[in-house]
Amino acid sequence: MSLTPASLTDFLAAHSAAVLAELTAVRGSSPREAGAFMVISAEATIGTIGGGALEYMVIDRARQVLRQGGAGDALDIPLGPEIGQCCGGRVDVGLRRLDAKAGVGLVRRLEAERAAWPRIYLFGAGHVGQALTRALAALPLDVHVVDTRRDELAGLPETVTTHAVAMPEAVVRAAPEGSSYVILTHDHALDFLICAEALQRADAPYVGMVGSRTKKARFRSWYLDADYPPAPLGRLVLPIGSVGFPEGLGDKRPAVIAALAAAEIVMHIGRTEVSEPGRHERSGVDIGR
Repeated sequence: MSLTPASLTDFLAAHSAAVLAELTAVRGSSPREAGAFMVISAEATIGTIGGGALEYMVIDRARQVLRQGGAGDALDIPLGPEIGQCCGGRVDVGLRRLDAKAGVGLVRRLEAERAAWPRIYLFGAGHVGQALTRALAALPLDVHVVDTRRDELAGLPETVTTHAVAMPEAVVRAAPEGSSYVILTHDHALDFLICAEALQRADAPYVGMVGSRTKKARFRSWYLDADYPPAPLGRLVLPIGSVGFPEGLGDKRPAVIAALAAAEIVMHIGRTEVSEPGRHERSGVDIGR
C-alpha cells in the first residue's frame, strides 16, 4: 500500500494500536534518508524505511513494543554483515507508539510534504499524455493534466488534478513559480502557443514538447518570426524522453516515451533542487513529539 495522507488515515482507522518507526539519523550509506518512516501494527505495515533485514528487524521490535504495552524504543543499527546487509552505513531508528493525536499529526506531516512536491503540467491527454501521466503519478510530483477535451481527462489516476480549459496557454501564465511543463496536445499550433508561453517562464525547471527534429525546426522558425526572445529556446527539450539519446531512442510506443520522459523530467527537477537548496525541502511539521 502506497503511503499517502488518505491511505495512512485509513490504516490508522483500521489499526488502533500502531507504532511509528522513523529514521532519526543516518551515518554513511543507507537505503533511505533521515525522516523516512513506516507505521507498524500487529498485522500490517504501511510505508518503508528501506526494506531488507533492517526493516524486518524494526518490524519485529515494533511488534514487541505493541505486545509488551511499551511506549517506544530507540535502535542503533549497523547496515553491514551483522544483519546481512552491505550498505555500509548506520542508522538510528526511533520507535514510538501512536496515539490519536500523534496519528493526526503524522497525516498532517504527509499533507505538508505533498504540498511541497514539485508541480508539473502536462498539456494533452492523448495516448502519450495518458502514459506519461501514469508514469509521473507514481512519483513525488504534483501532477496536473490540461486538455481542451473534457472526455480525454476521464480515467486518469485519482491523485492527478485535471483541467478542462478552452485556452491552455493561460494555465501557464497562472501557474505557481517553479512549475514544469510538458506539451503533447493533439494540435501542433496549440503546442506552439503553449510552448512559447512556457519558455517565457524562466523559473521552470523543465519545458519539453513531444515531436521530431522537423517539428523542432518549425517551432523555432515560428517562435522567432513571432518576435519571442531567442535565448529561452536553449531550454526547450524536444523531443521529450531523449535523455542519453540526443536524436531520440526511435521507439515511439507511448509507454516507452513516457518512461524515458519521466526519468528526464525528474533529472531536470533534481538539478534545480541541487542548485536551489530548500525549494522542495521536507516540511518538518511536528507530529506531537
